[in-house]
Amino acid sequence: MVIGIEGQRLFREKKHGMDMVALELIKNLQAIDHKNKYYIFVKPDVDDSVLKETANFKIIKLDGGPYPTWEQIALPKAAKKYGCDVLHCTSNTAPLFTNIPLITILHDIIYMESDYLKILKSSASTYQKFGNVYRKLVVPRVLKKSTKVITVSHFEKNRIGEFFGINGNNKLDAIYNGVSEHFKPVTNKEELQRVKEKYNLPENYFFFLGNTDPKKNTKGTLKAFSDFLKQTGSNHKLVMLDYDKTELNKLLVEINDTNLINHIILTGYVINTDLPAIYSQCDVFLYPSLRESFGIPMLEAMGCNVPVITSNTSSMPEVSGDAAHIINPFNPEEITQGIIKILNNEEYKNSLCEKGLKRSQQFSWKNMAKGYLKLYELIHSENSIKQ
Repeated sequence: MVIGIEGQRLFREKKHGMDMVALELIKNLQAIDHKNKYYIFVKPDVDDSVLKETANFKIIKLDGGPYPTWEQIALPKAAKKYGCDVLHCTSNTAPLFTNIPLITILHDIIYMESDYLKILKSSASTYQKFGNVYRKLVVPRVLKKSTKVITVSHFEKNRIGEFFGINGNNKLDAIYNGVSEHFKPVTNKEELQRVKEKYNLPENYFFFLGNTDPKKNTKGTLKAFSDFLKQTGSNHKLVMLDYDKTELNKLLVEINDTNLINHIILTGYVINTDLPAIYSQCDVFLYPSLRESFGIPMLEAMGCNVPVITSNTSSMPEVSGDAAHIINPFNPEEITQGIIKILNNEEYKNSLCEKGLKRSQQFSWKNMAKGYLKLYELIHSENSIKQ
């Protein structure tokens, strides 16, 4: 069997959630499948050492212009050229004009839940807005075109089924994401100090992976942190990754606390291998998103033995189980009180950490890869019978 996997953005320098999922999928398939032939289709970029070819895995670098033309023209043409029996698209969209059986990972449909005007007026970046408009146009057609659509949680599966009216359709299924094995407590003092100096980390801090996407609830988190400082007089800082200072200042004006900038550390982009040391040195990991389809960072923090505060919405209770402090993300005061409870109740904090370690161990990329391998084999077998 010949399997094509779309990994267009795998070689870009600053990788994010969907890119890391695709990368872990491929690496774990390389570890468990030495029989089938794979072609990994990527766009040329600077970080081309992140993935290596093996005997049955060939990397194909495809030029092809911007995302839509690369996906709709270059990708299906290459998949046909290399004789793919199955084409697996990993990032919410897929080619609309191909006869090759398609598996599409539909991570979420948040962009489908907003009209075009709301998307364009949102606080998301221009890149995020363009991507959401493109997905909103393409995804309904992709859903019909795909042989199998896989999402990452049962919450999102039910949400997709309800939105498109396909509940009970065997085309739609869920396969959980995993958490990488390097997300574990970092105890090496030299490594902790190296990362602390590299990113200017303070002694006492909370960690928040916010961005300009409204679903991340950055404004609510900042309000909660501001209230925490006012109520406690603590010297804690808030460490945020890859966030624009201009955008941050706008939010601080909105919450009426521009002085809060003095208590925030903006690290810039952090490479994935440095994250465990950042998690390991924080007092609480804040993940109070308004909407998530899975929530890998929760499991990463849990794997590093850190207490997690997360939301009672969407997939987050499903993924976190009883291993996180659950709050209503629309009420910043609940976030504030959650932080205070964890800091002041050592027994409660230790209980969350212990449960979190066990919870994170229930999710693995290897199991995810095994799930997709079974799917490839099933689709290939069914297609062979039809022919």
